[in-house]
Amino acid sequence: MDATPNSESQKVTEYIDSLDAQTKAVVEFLRELFLNVDPEIAEHIKWNSPSFYYSGQMEAFDAKEYKRDIAVINIHRGKILIVFPTGAKINDEARLKGKNYPDGRKIITIENLEDAKAQSAALQNGIRDWLSQVEK
Repeated sequence: MDATPNSESQKVTEYIDSLDAQTKAVVEFLRELFLNVDPEIAEHIKWNSPSFYYSGQMEAFDAKEYKRDIAVINIHRGKILIVFPTGAKINDEARLKGKNYPDGRKIITIENLEDAKAQSAALQNGIRDWLSQVEK
C-alpha cells in the first residue's frame, strides 16, 4: 500500500472505527481539532496510534529528535492520552494541562468528550505554539 496522505488517513479512520463508541467520539473530535489548526498538519498511524505531524518543509535533523512529530493519541488502560513527543517546549501561556517529562514529552490525559471540548482552545494554542517553533 502506498504512503499517500489519503491512504494514511484511511489507516487512521480504520483505527478509530475499531474503538468503542465513547472513545471513538473523543478521538474523532481530537483528530478534527488537530487537522483544522493548520493545513500542514497531516496524520498517520505511528507507534500503533493516530499521530499528527508537520508535513511542510523543515531544516534537516536527526530522525531520533522527533522534530516533525506533533502528537500521538494513545489509548492506554482505557485512558486517552495525548502525547507530545517534544511538547515540553510548548509555551506555558498555551495553558495546556498535563505533565512535562525530562525526555521532552508532555502528556495530557483526556477524560471524556466534554473534557476534550473544555481543553480544545488550550490544545489549539499549544499546537500553534509548537508550529511556531518549527525550524524551516
